[in-house]
Amino acid sequence: MSLYYLLIAAVIQGITEFLPISSSGHLILLPALSGAEDQGLAIDVAVHLGTLLAVILFFWGDVRSALVGLGRLARGKIDTPGAFLAFCLIISTIPVMIVGLAIKVTGLDEALRSVAVIGWTMIGFGIVLYWADRTGETTKIKEEWTLPDAIKMGLAQVIALIPGTSRSGITITAARKLGYDRKSAATLSMLMSIPTIMASGVLLGVDVVDQADWALARDGGIAAAFAFVAALLSLKLMMRLLKSVDFTPYVIYRIVFGLFLLWWAYS
Repeated sequence: MSLYYLLIAAVIQGITEFLPISSSGHLILLPALSGAEDQGLAIDVAVHLGTLLAVILFFWGDVRSALVGLGRLARGKIDTPGAFLAFCLIISTIPVMIVGLAIKVTGLDEALRSVAVIGWTMIGFGIVLYWADRTGETTKIKEEWTLPDAIKMGLAQVIALIPGTSRSGITITAARKLGYDRKSAATLSMLMSIPTIMASGVLLGVDVVDQADWALARDGGIAAAFAFVAALLSLKLMMRLLKSVDFTPYVIYRIVFGLFLLWWAYS
């Protein structure tokens, strides 16, 4: 695999993983639009690892709190903010793990990987994001995250298993409709991505163990490094912009890109 193609795949993953515009949709479309061979599961795992490291580093304060709280949680105690955060993150991840495994076992994941599906979900859930952002209140901050809200956001995250929906987009949509301000909604969405990316990485990793060789490991390492840098820059840009800009630019992008995909799929 060429260095250029690795760079493109990694940058797409890094930029789109945390923006509400669907990373999986863009990665699926990369070989379809470029005419190149699919980058394969091993590279998908590698770029997910790169973005995972980026979000952990960017939100290290919250991650460290959750990790410390995880120790208390393991002892059956939910008596600190960190322990409660860890508990909510675990609970919010369970639905997508169960449904994701079921989809993979039944083979539905391949059936959903179509340009038409991605086009419709890009437009449809873009409009839903706009509606939630415009009508949602801003009365809650991330420190006020509750278990019922974590469950609702976790259930919303399941919808992101349909390519083009966007994991960050649908969880931000849910958080905004639940009344969290934009920065808090984005932060909670990013924190939820950590166990979700870890779970998906393990699931995909099982399939690539037998394929492992030095050349693939080298390509994966390069892709992970590129994805890490792109994701870190993307996170910094989005969180900075949210101080003064709403989610409308992402909605416009989703609709324009979705219309292009539908034209391409049906023409």
